[in-house]
Amino acid sequence: MNLSLGSSGFSPPVNFLQELPSYRSVARRRTNILSRDKQSGTLLKPTDSFSSQLDGGITENLNSQSIRKYALNISEKRRLRDIQETQMKYLSEWDQWKRYSSKSWKRFLEKAREMATHLELWRKDIRSIEGKFGTGIQSYFSFLRFLVVLNLVIFLIIFMLVLLPIILTKYKITNSTFVLIPFKDMDIQCTLYPISSSGLIYFYSYIIDLLSGTGFLEETSLFYGHYTIDGVKFQNFTYDLPLAYLVSTIAYLALSLLWIVKRSVEGFKINLIRSEEHFQSYCNKIFAGWDFCITNRSMAELKHSSLRYELRADLEEERIRQKIAERTSEETIRIYSLRLFLNCIVLAVLAACFYAIYLATTFSQEHMKKEIDKMVFGENLLILYLPSIVITLANFITPIIFAKIIHYEDYSPGFEIRLTILRCVFMRLATICVLVFTLGSKITSCGDSTCELCGYNQRLYPCWETQVGQEMYKLMIFDFIIILAVTLFVDFPRKLLVTYCASSKLIQCWGQQEFAIPDNVLGIVYGQTICWIGAFFSPLLPAIATLKFVIIFYVKELSLLYTCRPSPRQFRASNSNFFFLLVLLIGLCLAIIPLTISMARIPSSKACGPFTNFNTTWEVIPQTVSSFPSSLQTLIHGVTSEAFAVPFFMIICLVMFYFIALAGAHKRVVLQLREQLSLESRDKRYLIQKLTEAQRDVRSQPASA
Repeated sequence: MNLSLGSSGFSPPVNFLQELPSYRSVARRRTNILSRDKQSGTLLKPTDSFSSQLDGGITENLNSQSIRKYALNISEKRRLRDIQETQMKYLSEWDQWKRYSSKSWKRFLEKAREMATHLELWRKDIRSIEGKFGTGIQSYFSFLRFLVVLNLVIFLIIFMLVLLPIILTKYKITNSTFVLIPFKDMDIQCTLYPISSSGLIYFYSYIIDLLSGTGFLEETSLFYGHYTIDGVKFQNFTYDLPLAYLVSTIAYLALSLLWIVKRSVEGFKINLIRSEEHFQSYCNKIFAGWDFCITNRSMAELKHSSLRYELRADLEEERIRQKIAERTSEETIRIYSLRLFLNCIVLAVLAACFYAIYLATTFSQEHMKKEIDKMVFGENLLILYLPSIVITLANFITPIIFAKIIHYEDYSPGFEIRLTILRCVFMRLATICVLVFTLGSKITSCGDSTCELCGYNQRLYPCWETQVGQEMYKLMIFDFIIILAVTLFVDFPRKLLVTYCASSKLIQCWGQQEFAIPDNVLGIVYGQTICWIGAFFSPLLPAIATLKFVIIFYVKELSLLYTCRPSPRQFRASNSNFFFLLVLLIGLCLAIIPLTISMARIPSSKACGPFTNFNTTWEVIPQTVSSFPSSLQTLIHGVTSEAFAVPFFMIICLVMFYFIALAGAHKRVVLQLREQLSLESRDKRYLIQKLTEAQRDVRSQPASA
């Protein structure tokens, strides 16, 4: 049916389109711009906008962008392809070669990315998990894969800079020799390092050495004390091992920081875009909240319940916002007083846990120096692992206490989850720092002249870097044992009881173990923080962490498939990835603090390691700079001086203010686009109304005729 708007008494098409609500809204707000455009004769009609954009803007950008990126139909893309080929004929040979080489390079990159996706680690397993359990749980396993790759890269950095030159020299692969450390004027007592005791060795001592890093493991390349050489002399140059050892530490910390920030920025952009109003949040959950990766029926039902839970949580948050708005001043004072009191309880719990870790570490360090034949196997192992046991118990008990306390603080459900997770993150990661600072206080404190002579407690800690590395090694091993033990001896029996003892009401109330994403993420971030701190004191610890995370991946996958049920509180993949990386970034920042203090403030051991001739580890940097040419020294001193730092800081502030203003402008654009979407919906309603009126008039014309 053809509609003739002119015969029906309607205005011309341009005037008809100008009656749209969106056109009228723009005309009201941009009166000045429209008047200027009318005076210059550049005002475009709505019917001409598409053709002008197609012929003008798109054809101008054909050289820089691929036609595939434009949201056009096939016929329009073919027309653009013909235009592009026509333009190629009038280009010079050099421009044609650049155009063809650019296309070839882009095709090569696309093929390389496609091949890289097929070589991706655990691609099939993660796709299967995503299909059965959704993107929230899939994001956890993708995060675990990222940590495996990160630790593998960290190990390769340390291997290339520290281990490879030593291996090439030790096994005579290259024509190189070790450069021994020349001992300067120091007391002979500072250079004593008794590694193992003579006498009868019990059979279980090897098990203790394997679990604690002592004995035969202490003499291997696993720990810092093995690298007691000054360098490796090749034919044309001398490889400075102390400098390489420190550079490897700075390199893996900087790489981790840049990699995490790069990945977290992508998730932050998505979260920033999704910071919508509450009404839009409801619409997104109802109309766009379904996860189409789910193919399992039970997971589909779980997703239904998750959406219902999110809607209930949103309604509860709205109710709490109304409740907050209706609070009187007396109620506000009461609730803030209660929160202050409960936060004091939280601080008291944290202080008690930190003090318990301090006591356990002190007791373990004082009693672990006894001869092994004076203690039985269990007692020796308990003393060695006492700090690890106390830290694990604190990490298990405090989340339960925090979950009980948060219910009395009268927060919204979403904020309750975030605050509880942040408290648990701080607890888990701060316990490691407390352990390291406790060891540092014991290393630097002593009451006799030995401490003044060597700069540290040489009698108890002749090679304190190795002993700190042993503590990190024990934390890593004990955390791995706990994860395996919980899965094998708690989750599997619990699954069997729930499956085969379904008649018991107590077991049914106990239920199946939930695969809680935040708890599992905190566990692997805890292990990664241990790896970051311990890699300086135990260079092979990243390789152990890589192997550990590989085994954890398969253990958690089996646990998810056969013993656990997904948590009803599901996470979106974008929110999960950003949250995981934010927690990991907090762990990295907390790991950098004790490493910086140990390298810059605590005197290095005089009995072992590559830094025996330096007061601190960081002194190798000024000594290396002093060997540079004078012009380069002047440049470096100028860059690190205050005269350079102050202008640089001001420039950084200006750049930061620019990006803040740019973010504000982008936010205003987003608001305008949202308003435009709203106006488009009004346009659709208006057009449907006009179309209905036109159809009614057309139908009435034959009846009147």
